Amino acid sequence: MKKILILFLLITSTLSAQKKLDKLLNKFNKNNVPYISVDTLATTKTFLLDAREPKEYKVSHLENAILVGFDHFNIKETIDKLPENRDAKIVVYCSVGVRSEIIAHQIIEKGYTNVYNLFGGIFEWKNNGFQVIDTLGNPTEKVHTYNKEWSKWLTKGEKVHE
Repeated sequence: MKKILILFLLITSTLSAQKKLDKLLNKFNKNNVPYISVDTLATTKTFLLDAREPKEYKVSHLENAILVGFDHFNIKETIDKLPENRDAKIVVYCSVGVRSEIIAHQIIEKGYTNVYNLFGGIFEWKNNGFQVIDTLGNPTEKVHTYNKEWSKWLTKGEKVHE
């Protein structure tokens, strides 16, 4: 009975967190880019773009992700890094999925047809137990949380912010 109660509480808290994240993303996003879940990304071969700032990327990022940034994002430079096949699967992520939607939408506007926004970003990735790496390619628990306010969305790993 105790195990069932614990399982119920875990599922309930996960669903509650999911609803809160949905609400946050709906507040900031226009939903003009489809989402991909962390579970789907973990089993999918894709071209991965990090739409966070260099200081965030240096702390940790998803393996094989290419930093494109946000504040100084340059669509021309980014297009030069993308596959020639405009149907190639591309996933853009940031901390939770707000900045990445803006970047992903710009890529779609340039004719790419298979572009996704990672739901919950690197925070959701880490919260679900997936690995992030540092600049040397080593696994790390550290995740840059953008700022202190946004750090509440990271529930696993070591929070880093300046």
